[in-house]
Amino acid sequence: MKKFDQLRNQFDIAVHTKNQITDMIVAPDSLSARIAEKLGFKAIFAAGYATSASNLAMPDRGIADFSIMLNKCREIINAVDIPAFADADTGYGDLDNIRRTVRNYEAIGAAGIFLEDQKWPKPCGHMAGKSVETADVLAEKISAVSERKNKNFLIMSRTDARAVYGLEDAINRSRQYLAAGADLIFIEAPQSIDELKEISKVFPDTPLMANMIEGGATPMLTSEELCDLGFKIVVHPTALTYAHTYATEQLLSNLKEEGTAIRQENKMITFERFNNFIGLNEVNQREQQYAPKKMEKILQDLNIKEDL
Repeated sequence: MKKFDQLRNQFDIAVHTKNQITDMIVAPDSLSARIAEKLGFKAIFAAGYATSASNLAMPDRGIADFSIMLNKCREIINAVDIPAFADADTGYGDLDNIRRTVRNYEAIGAAGIFLEDQKWPKPCGHMAGKSVETADVLAEKISAVSERKNKNFLIMSRTDARAVYGLEDAINRSRQYLAAGADLIFIEAPQSIDELKEISKVFPDTPLMANMIEGGATPMLTSEELCDLGFKIVVHPTALTYAHTYATEQLLSNLKEEGTAIRQENKMITFERFNNFIGLNEVNQREQQYAPKKMEKILQDLNIKEDL
């Protein structure tokens, strides 16, 4: 638990540091999270769109339930030594379920979660046909998690009201969620740079998150541009999922057609580099360290010291 406390504190400090933005990639799996960590990302996001695709090969329509989402987040947390933030959808039920959701995500070591105001079953925030609850529903859920054990376990409010009722309603909802106890704010799918600026203007002292989805409703900006606008967190929810799908489709099409993947070899990581990414050297070193002959010698030395 000490490790998790340190990572939560690290994330909390990062998102409250001026002139700095926390850049998070959504990892579809543990391997993606490990690669992101090795390449210098300081935090990871575990989210529904990628989890629905990687675990179920199904769309983000509320099909990935609480246990699937929690287990995926746990796997990612266990694979890395950087903070992992989690998508907890609507919290998966009534207030008792909300408390259970918070306790479980806190127990597995997440840096925090976001809770949203969509009606269940909920689609991805950039899909059409969304509907939202009244603001009081999410405000009550946020109030219900005030008993979290660790103050650095952060709660982010997410509203999808922009697409349903407009930006002003989404901002007013976020004010209510902030008053209910939210630590961070996420207004999903603003539709212009001016709207991003307006959100930042209204909440100058609260860490804000932006969602950069390729082909989505929000203009694609760089992390630096979003930082200049006043945002503290940027998430890339679809990049790895789309890249994985494209690469897999290309390779398998070629393999099916030619009976070999040799022409795709220049687009693959090498055997040696892949083994480094997944920590083969470390596993081999531990195996040697605790080999039976070495352990036998250590035990013999301990017995000799005890006899003396």
